[in-house]
Amino acid sequence: MHSLQRVRRTEWLKRRAKMKSPLTDLVTWQKETGQLDGWTAYHIAAGAFLCKVFQWWGWTDFWCVMGVFIVGVLWEVFEYYIENWKPYGSKKKWAYNTIADIIVETAMAWWMVI
Repeated sequence: MHSLQRVRRTEWLKRRAKMKSPLTDLVTWQKETGQLDGWTAYHIAAGAFLCKVFQWWGWTDFWCVMGVFIVGVLWEVFEYYIENWKPYGSKKKWAYNTIADIIVETAMAWWMVI
């Protein structure tokens, strides 16, 4: 690579690093507030799995989604009882994470019954 090409590429990379889309801002905010963490994917998968099990059992669409919501709330209560808020660093981050977990698992169940 010639020196002029390196300079152009370096300038392009700098410009690209400065550009932020609204989605990038949203995801960054969610990570900083504790809404997205390594367990978010597990909550999404649990919402899908539980919804499918409830459908196999013959539950209506409404009760499939409500069942996932109820199990999600019970899980978060159990998690708080076992861990408290301390692994999250603050009560605010714990609250954001708890609400986000319930939303993503319930949204996945809702998406499956549409």
